[in-house]
Amino acid sequence: MRLWVGVDAGKSAHHAVAMDEDGKVHLSRKVPNTEDDLLTLLGEVGRLADGEDVVWACDLNGGGAGLLIAILTAHAQTLLYIPGRTVYHAAASYRGDGKTDAKDARIIADQARMRRDLHPVRAGDPAATELRMLSAHRADLVADRTRAINRLRATLMEYFPSLEAAFDYSQRQAALTLLTKYATPDALRSAGVEKVTTWLKSQGCYASKRVATIAVEAADRQHTTVPGQDTAAMLVGRLAADALRLFEEVKEVESQLDARFRSHEHAELLLSLPGFGPTLAAEFIAATGGDMTLFGSPERLAAVAGLAPVPRDSGKISGNMRRPRRYDRRLLRACYMAANVAAQFCEISKAFYTRKRAEGKTHTQAVLALARRRINVIWAMLRDRTPYGQPAPTAALQAAT
Repeated sequence: MRLWVGVDAGKSAHHAVAMDEDGKVHLSRKVPNTEDDLLTLLGEVGRLADGEDVVWACDLNGGGAGLLIAILTAHAQTLLYIPGRTVYHAAASYRGDGKTDAKDARIIADQARMRRDLHPVRAGDPAATELRMLSAHRADLVADRTRAINRLRATLMEYFPSLEAAFDYSQRQAALTLLTKYATPDALRSAGVEKVTTWLKSQGCYASKRVATIAVEAADRQHTTVPGQDTAAMLVGRLAADALRLFEEVKEVESQLDARFRSHEHAELLLSLPGFGPTLAAEFIAATGGDMTLFGSPERLAAVAGLAPVPRDSGKISGNMRRPRRYDRRLLRACYMAANVAAQFCEISKAFYTRKRAEGKTHTQAVLALARRRINVIWAMLRDRTPYGQPAPTAALQAAT
């Protein structure tokens, strides 16, 4: 008999439910998230199916389900992905208000049995998988750095507002280095411009003289000691050191990301398109898996990226388009940022952007429209393996017509 197996994925264990085409449950049990137990489950399902087709479905396409996905892929099993949000909304159409892992797994299996619009999970190539991990780690580090700088500025504002306003600490690492030693008005005035400059130079900082001068001038404008200044200065020094460490970690990860990206087969193709640098192109490959056949068409890719408006018509109202609610935000960010850069430095993209602005579009709307148009270009480039600006191969042109 043909079986559909729904898996409610967890960290330490999953719950699997197998049902036939009539919706009858033939297996329902908890499975530890270990290789031996998952292989045992695979064998049980295979014996139940007795040579017939088996379709697996899961509510995760990574994370805790990574081992399960790898095992199913290695054994040539069909695996569909059902987003957790889809399972949540589908649960409202099933009897009962209770929520259990077994019920969720049964809903996943039933949805896989009935629906035909679910996409299979495919194991990405090693380069795309590594790029996804490095991109996610870089995003986490950048977020941590931003939080550290924001906390630093908030603390510095409490007792030394003139120094807080003197620098953009997210852009001037020399100012962060300064705060690791000189974080109070008294310390800066006592040291003076020359001593602070000499120390900053010893730390390898650029524009040391300018930074020292601005900092000492800020100290000269404040002679009042705010209560708690010493403790706040200590905290500022620690936060500055954390931010500097995070700057170095981001730089190291970006170097690894760049090296791994350039080994991917699509690296040179994407870099040929204006607006794409190594970081954004790596994020694009990480979000798409590096395989355009997974999406089927440029329209589908645009929909996944959130660049294809969806209708919201009712009754006599038609043509009411809106932004989709479900899309890949990482993919949208990569496409949007690349289009934003291209609108400034690429003549063709700039002309398209200017035309959209003349039509009354806002900046964001015009850039989104440009990003949508570029999806078609990216699709054709990767399909034909042709860099931007070069004519497509004759065979590709004949196939397209």
